[in-house]
Formats: sequence, structure tokens, C-alpha cells
Amino acid sequence: MSFIQVVEFDTTHEQDVQRLMDEWRDSTQGEHTATHTTLTRDRTRPGHYVAIVQFPSYEEAMRNSNMPQTDDLAHRMRDLCGGPPRYMDLDVIRDEDL
Repeated sequence: MSFIQVVEFDTTHEQDVQRLMDEWRDSTQGEHTATHTTLTRDRTRPGHYVAIVQFPSYEEAMRNSNMPQTDDLAHRMRDLCGGPPRYMDLDVIRDEDL
């Protein structure tokens, strides 16, 4: 079953967050288990963002979370955020192209 992790956070450092995401992607090339990422910015709440990360399964997401580079990314993200990020761990129960 596919798995999605949603990370909701507030920051005034969008470019730094994007740079961190690029560094993580490049440093984990061939190792990470994420299959797709989307970073979104809320139009009605300035400085509010949602990152959506897709994985083949919950187990693969946990393997990804246990990577030292992912732990480093999480710590560095917290330093850029105006409060702790909010995580949602979601099993995909329906997925279709319309």
C-alpha cells in the first residue's frame, strides 16, 4: 500500500528550505525511498507551507526516515521554522487519475 507523509510548517526562509530539500535529494541519490515530493505555499496564510512526500509503502518511508541525511534535514528544517513542523502519516486507500 502506498504511503504519503505530509509535513506542515511555517517559515520566512522559503529559499533556505528549498536549498535543504535539494541538498537532501542530492546527498541521498540512489538511497532514498521517496518516489515523489511536492512543496506547496498557502495563498491565504503567508509563510505557511505543506510538503507532501510519497513512498511505495510505510516500511519504505520508515527506512527513509532512519537515514542520517533525513535526520539532519529534519533538524535543520526545525531551525528555519517558526515552531515545530506538524507531521501526518497517511496510508493511501484510493488513488486515481481523473
